[in-house]
Amino acid sequence: MNTPPPLPPLAEKEQLLHPWSWLFVLLAQLRQFLFPLVALVIFGQRSAGREDSYQMVTMVIVAAVLVASALLRYFTYRYAIGADRVSVRSGLLARNRREIPFARIHNVAVQQNLLHRLFGVAEIRLESAGSKHPEAEMRVLRLDQALALEQLVRQHGRSPSPPQADPADSGGNDGPASATAGSQLLLALRALDLVRLGLVSNRGMVVVAAAIGAVFQLVPREVVGDLIKAHARQAMGMANGAALSTTSAILLAVLSLVLVLLMTRLLSVALAFVQYHRFVLSRADGRLTVERGLFSRSRSSVGQRRIQAWSLHQGLLQRWLRVQQLKVDIAAGNAEDNNSRNLRELAPIASQQQCTQLIQTLAPELAWPPSQWQPVAPRQAWRLCLPALLLWQPLLITALWQLAGSWALLCLCWLPVTVWRAWRSVGFMGYHVDAHAVMVRGGWWQRWWRMAQTAKVQGLRLRRSPLDRLCGTASLLLDTAGSSMGGPRLQLALLPVAQAQQLLEQLSARISRPRVASSADAAAPVTQVPADLQPT
Repeated sequence: MNTPPPLPPLAEKEQLLHPWSWLFVLLAQLRQFLFPLVALVIFGQRSAGREDSYQMVTMVIVAAVLVASALLRYFTYRYAIGADRVSVRSGLLARNRREIPFARIHNVAVQQNLLHRLFGVAEIRLESAGSKHPEAEMRVLRLDQALALEQLVRQHGRSPSPPQADPADSGGNDGPASATAGSQLLLALRALDLVRLGLVSNRGMVVVAAAIGAVFQLVPREVVGDLIKAHARQAMGMANGAALSTTSAILLAVLSLVLVLLMTRLLSVALAFVQYHRFVLSRADGRLTVERGLFSRSRSSVGQRRIQAWSLHQGLLQRWLRVQQLKVDIAAGNAEDNNSRNLRELAPIASQQQCTQLIQTLAPELAWPPSQWQPVAPRQAWRLCLPALLLWQPLLITALWQLAGSWALLCLCWLPVTVWRAWRSVGFMGYHVDAHAVMVRGGWWQRWWRMAQTAKVQGLRLRRSPLDRLCGTASLLLDTAGSSMGGPRLQLALLPVAQAQQLLEQLSARISRPRVASSADAAAPVTQVPADLQPT
C-alpha cells in the first residue's frame, strides 16, 4: 500500500464507488452460500426428470437475484466528502443516509486481497467507537482513492473533542495514520519470528478440527461411516499381516501421533506466514498502525488514547523460547468479529525484552514492570482444585465406568497433578496497585499479565460468592471500555474482605477525579480532499 498524494480542495458532491464494486459485493454474498451450494451440488439427491430441472432452475434464479442485488447496491450507494464529515446514502425502497463526523471515526481500515490487487482497488471501512459494525463499508474504491480518503479522515480526526466527552468514546484525539514517511517503526516480524509463532500456536490443529467438523456436517453420515470402517479394516489387516508385537504396536501408535502433531505444527507455520507476512507495527502522531498479510494485505490503526487495557500472554512453549504475545483492548468493536476489524495484536510474538520496551514506550504511565507484586495466600490453592474434584473428574469416571469398569478409577491418579497445578497457580497469582495503574497476573501453564491505567477504569465491582463468604474473601472486578473483548479479566481475586474493601474505596476515589484536558488536544489545520476523490 502506497502513501496517498497531497490533499487538494474539498468537494461535497455525491459520487459512486468503483465500477467493479458490484462484482466484489456479489462475491461477498456468494461466500455466505458457498458451503450450502457445494453440498447441494455434490451430495444432493439427484433424480432424472422434472425434479432435477426444478433444482437447476432454482439455482439459476438464486444466482440472478444475487447479481441483481449487487448491481442495485452499486447504483444506489453514494458517498460524499464534506468539510467535517462523510455522508453515505444507500437503498432504493428503504433509503438510508448516514452522517459520519470525522471526529467520531476512530479507525480507517484498508484491506486488499489478491483480487483487489488484480483490479487495483481496495476495500475501506470507517469504524467508530462503541459500534459493533462499521459506520461505512465501501466495496470498493480505487487504491489511490482509498489511501487518500484514509489520510483525509485521519488528519481530520485530530480535531479536538468536546471537553465533557470521554477519550474512550471520541475520535478527537487521534492523529493521522502511521503509514507515512515520518512514522516510527516499533516492531517488524522476521521469517524466523513467524516460524516460532507457528510452532507455539494451535492454528493448524484448529483448522484441522474445523475441517473435520465441516466434513461431518456436509457429507452424509453413511458415507463418512463407510469410509472410516474401510480404513479401519485396512489398518487392522496391515497390522495382522505384519504380526506386530504389543510393544511395536504401541510404538507405531506413538509415532503416528507424533507425525500428526508435526503436520499440524507445519500447517500452523504456513498459516502464520499467510496471516502475518511482513507484519509491521509503527507509530505516528499518537496513532498505532499495523500492516500485515501475504495474499490479503490489511492495514488498521488506532489512537493510543483509545487503548483501555494491555495483556501479555505466555504459554509453556513460549516460555521455553522466551517470547510473549502483546494484546490491547480498544474502546470499540465486537469481539466476535472474525475479520479482526479492530487492532488488537500489537505483537503476535516478540521477545520478553521487546514486549517490555513496547509497553514502556507506549504507556509510560504504567511503569511496567512493577517493582513488587502482592501475592495471594497459598492456603487458597484448594479452591482452584474444586472444579476438578467436584465436576469434571466425577463426570469422567462415570462416563468411563460403562466402558472400562473399575479401571476408570485410574483417573484419580490425576488428583496429585491437579493439586500441584493449583498450588503453582496460586504461587504465581498476584496484583499491583499504585496511583496510576492496576495490574494483575495469573495462570501457570498459560501465564498472563493484564494491566490498565486507573484513569481508564469505568467501573468497580466487589463480588462475594457463597464460598467467598465462607472463607472470608472477596474479588474486586475492574471494568474498562474494552473489557468485553475477551481474554483474562482485570480482577483481583481471593483477597481478604477488609483488603478488598480498602482497595475499592481507594480506586473509587481515584477514578472519580475529573479528567484534565491535555494540551496536545489542539485544533488541527483544515485539510482538503484529494483530487482523486473529487467527482469528474
